Amino acid sequence: MIINRFDTSPSVLNTFISEIRDVGIQKDAMRFRRNIERIGEVLGYEMSKTLTYLEKEVITPLGSKKIQSCTDQLVLCSVLRAGLPLHHGILNYFDAAENAFISAYRHHPNDSDDFEVVVKYFAAPCLENKVLVLTDPMLATGKTLENVLNVLKGHGTPKKIHIISVIGSQPGVEKVKKVFPEDTQLWIAAIDDELSSKGYIVPGLGDAGDLSYGIKL
Repeated sequence: MIINRFDTSPSVLNTFISEIRDVGIQKDAMRFRRNIERIGEVLGYEMSKTLTYLEKEVITPLGSKKIQSCTDQLVLCSVLRAGLPLHHGILNYFDAAENAFISAYRHHPNDSDDFEVVVKYFAAPCLENKVLVLTDPMLATGKTLENVLNVLKGHGTPKKIHIISVIGSQPGVEKVKKVFPEDTQLWIAAIDDELSSKGYIVPGLGDAGDLSYGIKL
């Protein structure tokens, strides 16, 4: 796996990351969602540099100009519900992308620290020979993305897979490296070192779904 992380060099992206981590600022749900969306825009732009392009001629009012135009067909697949703001940010830059959605949640038997990821809803177009972009803001243990990959296998073989995440853990990154194809590219704003006993990223930012859309029962 090719890992592209952006917390090791200064950029405006670090401002957005700082605000979604900050316990005072992140309570503003609208601002939190918008910052996640902007992170998606930045990471989507960086990913776009690796896509396939073909030169075409564009007619202007005063002449013509040859421009490189992307020829890849993208499918954006997001994990509900936390992935929606990130999905929207990427979609802002890829107007013609197809869309897929999958629900995944953690089930803790008997309120134990151990959990399994349960997938209940899935809707996707054919993935055959398309560029699959998986978006999940928090790459914690990697179990969610592993389960999503297994579900997607019945919908065709993508020509390329990209993963876009906001914050990940080092153990989670190591997990996805083992289960995804070697040429998969990970685009991630920041990587933290640890996981808690319940599998949450430390220091992380908390529950991205709750911060975006409110606390769930």
